[in-house]
Amino acid sequence: MPSSYRNFRNSVPWLILSLEAVFIVLFNVLFPYDGELMKSYPAFQDVNHMMIFGFGFFLMFLKRLIEAAMSMTAVVISTGAVLGKANPVQLILMTVLELIVFRMTRWMNDTFLQVTDNISMMHVHLFGAYFGLAFSSCFSEPSPRTDKNARTPKSDLLSMLGTLFLWVFWPSFNSVLSDSKWRAIYNTYFGLAVSAVTAFALSVLTTKDGKFRMSHIHSAALAGGVAVGYAAHSIKYPWIAMVLGLLASVIAILGSYCSQRCLNPPLKLHDTSGVHFTFGMPAVLGALAQVILLIIKNWNNLPSLGYLVMIQVGAFCLTISVALITGLIAGLILNLRLFKTTPVSKYFEDQFYWEFPHLAVGF
Repeated sequence: MPSSYRNFRNSVPWLILSLEAVFIVLFNVLFPYDGELMKSYPAFQDVNHMMIFGFGFFLMFLKRLIEAAMSMTAVVISTGAVLGKANPVQLILMTVLELIVFRMTRWMNDTFLQVTDNISMMHVHLFGAYFGLAFSSCFSEPSPRTDKNARTPKSDLLSMLGTLFLWVFWPSFNSVLSDSKWRAIYNTYFGLAVSAVTAFALSVLTTKDGKFRMSHIHSAALAGGVAVGYAAHSIKYPWIAMVLGLLASVIAILGSYCSQRCLNPPLKLHDTSGVHFTFGMPAVLGALAQVILLIIKNWNNLPSLGYLVMIQVGAFCLTISVALITGLIAGLILNLRLFKTTPVSKYFEDQFYWEFPHLAVGF
């Protein structure tokens, strides 16, 4: 039996069982049933469908309960940046650390900056993307000659299926904590629709052979939902949501070229699933749009306008700063020898952790 297999067998199961025991104790102490649970179940169901089916298939190319499920979005996005490179122990510990830090960030935004609950939750895309990028920067780059993470028609098809799930349930995600639910739902749909159409158009215009590229579609089609999320409850005119969807799609597609050719090589950063231009950049656009709409809305109330703008800008800066710093620290710690970092030659291989009867494990 290889030593690496013994390490995996002796660490992962016990870590999972230990965390399960901790959660059982915490739920016994902190989470009694109350009458609000059943009222919120439909929204909880939609968010879970989005998390499990949507993000599950999307990454396949290679109030208490609801907020907890929504917070997992940050972890799923961050996982996309290190997919195929981090081992199960690193992913489990990253999940625990990230959820704790994101909850603390939301608490600071709510307590000290008085940011509304739905706005602080919409920072989840921003936090997840930049935590994941900082975490990924601590891993060695895969060889540029490797084709282990190359796309296949089957993987692209499954990834597109995840995009469809996310597209359908994204309005529920953006509206679940909002007081103006119907406005948030309609604005999200408008933003998603325009970003999807724009994704097809730009894909043809930016590819050398003038054909649709699946990677463009399944990332840029969702960018509108990310960007609109910040202001979905307050946008009064559909055309604003539609313009945001268009800009988000443009940023996602053009940002993919910029990141892969201009940004990632100098920084020696490998972003497996492209979370930077799929979630990070559109989230920055959404946060900026929310500040601009706030200025327009309160233009006649100049004495308090500066304070309101500083609050929103401060929440944005706090979220992205904490994400980058804690993601980098977590990456440095979890890449110590203790955690048996996956060698570069074994990146994007599943045989070591999953049983494939028709494949021989080359260890």
